[in-house]
Amino acid sequence: MELKALREEVLEANLELVRRGLVIFTFGNASGYDAESRRVVIKPSGVPYDKLAPSDLVMTDLEGHILAGSGLRPSSDLPTHLALYRAFAGVHGVVHTHSRYATSWAQAGVEIPCLGTTHADYFRGPIPITPPMQAEEIQSEYEWNTGQAIIRRFAGLDPLATTAVLVNGHAPFCWGPTVSTAAHTAEIVEELAHMAFLTVTIRADVAGLSDVLRDKHFLRKHGPSAYYGQENVR
Repeated sequence: MELKALREEVLEANLELVRRGLVIFTFGNASGYDAESRRVVIKPSGVPYDKLAPSDLVMTDLEGHILAGSGLRPSSDLPTHLALYRAFAGVHGVVHTHSRYATSWAQAGVEIPCLGTTHADYFRGPIPITPPMQAEEIQSEYEWNTGQAIIRRFAGLDPLATTAVLVNGHAPFCWGPTVSTAAHTAEIVEELAHMAFLTVTIRADVAGLSDVLRDKHFLRKHGPSAYYGQENVR
């Protein structure tokens, strides 16, 4: 079976979303991208997670042509994944969920604010949100245009430093150098969304974290001067 390791990793990432309570029923999807072959492996559309096997995953090229699978259609969100792989160099995994708290922020049309150091450990500022999509974008090539909305929102942002976005009125997308990393980020985003919700519920006028404290926490874990954790430990 072609790209056996990637198929297994993509399946495991999809199952991890279920285990972590980030998806229910057939909500959400995860995909992986192999840069050498320029092939994408993604969950099939509408198939229950507990029924999935590696051979059920659909393989496409970056244009969305189906190259391998068991006859199942790929996730309807495939065009969004493809848009991100084509635009964001270094991204080899994309995850989309409808997790409860992150999706609630997306439905409210509000970015997830950076209110504490837990957030700053992972994001150097708020988790951004796209502007609302226009009617013509929704009515024509909706999923592809969703990807374009994300790409436009990231003009001037580094997608390898900010690895998640809320699609306005929709839900979060997360990504990373592997699909496993993207799934981990999806879990982090949901936890941060929950913390932010509780924080503004306790105090609606809470001030955001200071730039100094935010940067200290982010940079001690990311970048050339990072010193958190152990070297060469995975």
